[in-house]
Amino acid sequence: MNGVVIITGGSRGIGAATARLAARHGWNVCLSYRAREDAATDVVAACRAEGVRAQAVRADVTEEADVAALFDRAERLGPLTGLVNNAGVVAPQTRVANLTRDRIERVFAVNTVGAFLCAREAVRRMSGGAIVNVSSRAAVLGAPGEYVDYAAAKAAVDALTVGLAKEVAGSGIRVNAVRPGLIETDIHAEGGEPGRVARLASSVPLGRGGTPQEVAETVVWLLSPAASYVTGAFVDVGGGR
Repeated sequence: MNGVVIITGGSRGIGAATARLAARHGWNVCLSYRAREDAATDVVAACRAEGVRAQAVRADVTEEADVAALFDRAERLGPLTGLVNNAGVVAPQTRVANLTRDRIERVFAVNTVGAFLCAREAVRRMSGGAIVNVSSRAAVLGAPGEYVDYAAAKAAVDALTVGLAKEVAGSGIRVNAVRPGLIETDIHAEGGEPGRVARLASSVPLGRGGTPQEVAETVVWLLSPAASYVTGAFVDVGGGR
């Protein structure tokens, strides 16, 4: 066994794919979800079918008490050795001129503040291990006309990755990030355009959108001993875009 990995936002998309793959590689899995209990239960069942311990915890990563409770529950499964900061949200596509303060605060609360709170809790409790932050290619591309607030929130996660990696390297904790590009998940529907990946596929050098499984493969590699000399790094999973 590889210990316990916490995966935030693990009931769907990249988080769910990562949970299943981590279980296949021998991690006990604790995933958080905010609203989709049925989906979270299905992911837990898939993980347990791999012969590991798994559980789902309802938690809002923007709430300190929920984050602490999530980590408490995870530690019942065994020693904590990994965290995947995956929970994230977008809001309907719009230009910066139309952004409201409430929207900006919500996008940053989940994508940035939540990642900080979970990373803080992890480094307080872990003795060695790995943190993988799920950023976005939007942090580099800016998402003009669509999600500049989301892109900025993920750019802050990139800064967290670099700074924290240097802070905790001496404690044997590695911190890295993946930056997914156009991935087939329902986050695009939340932004108001379910067919966004199909619309933009021609802008990807590989000519298609990616799958959650393709991102999960990179996340689990970064969690694993195979990436033992990798920290403060970014792996773009964007098909060249």
